[in-house]
Amino acid sequence: MEIRRTILLMIFSFSLLLLWNNWQIHTGKPPLFGPAPASGTGQSAQAEQPQPAAGVPDVPTSNPTSAVEAPPAGLPGATAQAQAQAQTVVVSTDVLRLTFDTAGAQIIRAELLRFPATDRPDQPSVLLDRSPSLTYVVQSGVIGAPAGQSFPTHMSNFRVASAERELQGDTLTVSFVGESDGVQVTKTYTLHRGRYDIGVRHEIANNGPAPVSPSLYLQITRDGSNPPDTSKFYSTFTGPALYSEQEKFQKVSFSDLQKNRHDYVRQADNGWIAMVQHYFVTAWVPPQGTARTNDLTQVQPNLYAARTIEPVGQIAPGASTAVDSNLWIGPQDQQALAALAPGLDLVVDYGWLTIIAKPLFALMTWLHTLLGNWGWTIVALTVIIKALFYPLAAASYRSMARMKQVAPRLQALKEKYGDDRQKLNVAMMEMYRNEKINPLGGCLPMVVQIPVFIALYWVLLASVEMRGAPWILWVQDLSVRDPWFILPAVMMATMFLQIKLNPTPPDPMQAKVMMLMPLVFGGMMFFFPAGLVLYWCVNNILSIAQQYVITKQIERKAAEQAMR
Repeated sequence: MEIRRTILLMIFSFSLLLLWNNWQIHTGKPPLFGPAPASGTGQSAQAEQPQPAAGVPDVPTSNPTSAVEAPPAGLPGATAQAQAQAQTVVVSTDVLRLTFDTAGAQIIRAELLRFPATDRPDQPSVLLDRSPSLTYVVQSGVIGAPAGQSFPTHMSNFRVASAERELQGDTLTVSFVGESDGVQVTKTYTLHRGRYDIGVRHEIANNGPAPVSPSLYLQITRDGSNPPDTSKFYSTFTGPALYSEQEKFQKVSFSDLQKNRHDYVRQADNGWIAMVQHYFVTAWVPPQGTARTNDLTQVQPNLYAARTIEPVGQIAPGASTAVDSNLWIGPQDQQALAALAPGLDLVVDYGWLTIIAKPLFALMTWLHTLLGNWGWTIVALTVIIKALFYPLAAASYRSMARMKQVAPRLQALKEKYGDDRQKLNVAMMEMYRNEKINPLGGCLPMVVQIPVFIALYWVLLASVEMRGAPWILWVQDLSVRDPWFILPAVMMATMFLQIKLNPTPPDPMQAKVMMLMPLVFGGMMFFFPAGLVLYWCVNNILSIAQQYVITKQIERKAAEQAMR
């Protein structure tokens, strides 16, 4: 019984820890578990700008929201002129609407046409933007000019060299041309029907009299504000990430960049860089096999950049060279991301449970192809998992049923021995041996299942497929909380029923702790996505059914034996 008390106290303590963790997130403090939430806008206003890493070329940085930008050091001249001449170019496919700024030929807005905004369902989600509330842009340029000169960067003036604005066939091509100090850069973006990956070609031509050795940088710049769908009750990562064969997937929080406290692979000839947030990602995939330098940095207070810089070699006068890269702006579609670049699907981060979560997601995707509804897919997946774990669950419920049968005898022993804990424990162990009951039999099978259920929790929380996916009637979006709180209420009711089916602990304090647990977990679930709560409800209902059937079987066998 001491073991049961210890286990119950551990469960209750863990519940309180989860509740405290959610309160930390709710009040804007770092969570106890998982990645730190993104820094809010303006939180790092007093931070000092970190120095660039050794060996990393100096990439020009400025606040893209400024009306007139000061010329950056080492690049004399035409920033203000470029801004004065700048215009926006809007192009659309069936899934993307992109806004380019001819100042730098950078992407300053990206609308995901198939993903409604959480606050305005009649409008598409905005991933990239350059507005007072968000700075999140995609940039590129060429550096490495001799002293006193500058090559075209994301702050130089470009002109539009293509006429198409709407996707007519399977591809749409948009080109920009910029020239500075004898070097001409042509940026060509190729968009595809039904796809979020964009082919980007940088053609660098030397129109000057002397050879040049430039470097191309690909950059994603973002402020530290939270995405609009950020929850105060659970934490998801927002910030830069990169991948290399050396260290695989690495992510760095905005707060670590602000403090210049980070460790990642800087020199590589493979991989990618990205900005990650819940459900969506923007990523540059440079050509593989080419040496480059990765740099994650805070470029200004509350403004951060993920960039990769690669030398393109010497270009003789009159010659040119081209570099082909890929750009992803869109949802965390694991299958499409994995096809674009090795490891890119890891932006859907399941942490240390990835080895379990990946097969669960694959099974869930297959079930959806059969059922066509993500809500029923969650129900079917939960049924399959419960069926697989039925032998363990059956052993657990049989043990609890036997414990319930001997509960009156346990109470009698407690009354007999009073406060003599040693004699009480000896008597209980003797009774367990005679009745062939394992006191841990009801707990250990459950412990084995915990990693699977936690992995499924993260699969449902991280899967963009849940966003905007309806189930039935009042549940029209599995990624947001139940608008009528029906599922959380059902979950609390089923948890209470489970407790009633279990043997009542002889210790009154333990009994009170058990009765508090549905309130603690149920209260948390009032603010969790409906898809997660649906999973818990189905799991609880199946557990009740299993426990009821097994308990009745044991009672029937006991009655038959008593009649003999």
